[in-house]
Amino acid sequence: MTDTNPLERYSRQMRHPGIGKVGQEKLLASRVTLCGCGALGTVLANTLVRAGVGFVRVVDRDFVEPSNLQRQVLFDESDVANNMPKAEAAAIKLRQINSSVAVEPIVADINRTNIEEFCKDADLILDGSDNFEIRYLINDVAFKHNKPWVYGGAVGSEGMTMTIIPGETPCLRCVFEAAPAPGETGTCETAGVLAPIVSIVASYQATEAIKLLSGNKAAVNRELLVMNVWENTNRRVKIAPLAGRKGKCPCCAQRNFEWLDGAHGTQTTTLCGRNAVQVSHREVTKLDFEYLAGVLKQTGTVSYNKFLLKFSLVENGDPYEFTVFPDGRAIIKGTSETDKARTLYAKYVGH
Repeated sequence: MTDTNPLERYSRQMRHPGIGKVGQEKLLASRVTLCGCGALGTVLANTLVRAGVGFVRVVDRDFVEPSNLQRQVLFDESDVANNMPKAEAAAIKLRQINSSVAVEPIVADINRTNIEEFCKDADLILDGSDNFEIRYLINDVAFKHNKPWVYGGAVGSEGMTMTIIPGETPCLRCVFEAAPAPGETGTCETAGVLAPIVSIVASYQATEAIKLLSGNKAAVNRELLVMNVWENTNRRVKIAPLAGRKGKCPCCAQRNFEWLDGAHGTQTTTLCGRNAVQVSHREVTKLDFEYLAGVLKQTGTVSYNKFLLKFSLVENGDPYEFTVFPDGRAIIKGTSETDKARTLYAKYVGH
């Protein structure tokens, strides 16, 4: 699509007094890194690309499954049938929505070794993830490199969001000093998730992003918003600015970036609502899918494309499904036990 007036498609948005032509031009010149493209991430990406954010980098490790379609708005049944990685599938849709926006899909697991590379040239970082490990990494990167970011989370019918600006607001570790222990909070698997709360939280996040990127920082919300669509409740939690837990916050007060430095974090991640575990290869590698498929076909059913290899088998009466990515990372479905997942990985993919 070629517009004779490239700003015309944003005319209704520009009529809002907070945006105008100047604000829209700032949006078009801005760069965003979106960490995660699942439920929150697809709504965020969809909204910001339609709003004319000039460059959107979409980073996600996962692939599209049928259970995603209930709430992940950029995907459809053809993405499931084609075993599409979420980042790639999202990019195809986003380019059809707004071809003037640059969309960069990255199929990768966000971890301490790569997150700075993904975020170093972004004006804003957005949380579209489903776990606190990535959020703490985002928090460290944001304060290390002085970049604003917007936190969001949703499970069951409850969601929350907070905008974090280094030097002006508390950081994530001021509010959540440590990641919740296993079993302390609900997950998509134990509590489910309603699509409306996802859309509401992501819409708040997107609005905050538009404020920041269009030059309207004074309009940014400085509180933690908590809402529950089933119980019909909304709360605004005031957090003292620059409290830093009275100088004790490791991140924003002491500038100790413990998650980036590897003091925290794991090589395995139990995936929300999936009865699955992700196992990351400890060393950088490049798998030969053709060779691996030839080895695995003796044991189970194998299919692959340039993005991923899928392998299913039954072991001791229990079915397992592997989704293996070119960098050696694998999602093993059929167990939520990390030790079992590591054993299966070593047995069929390698150390």
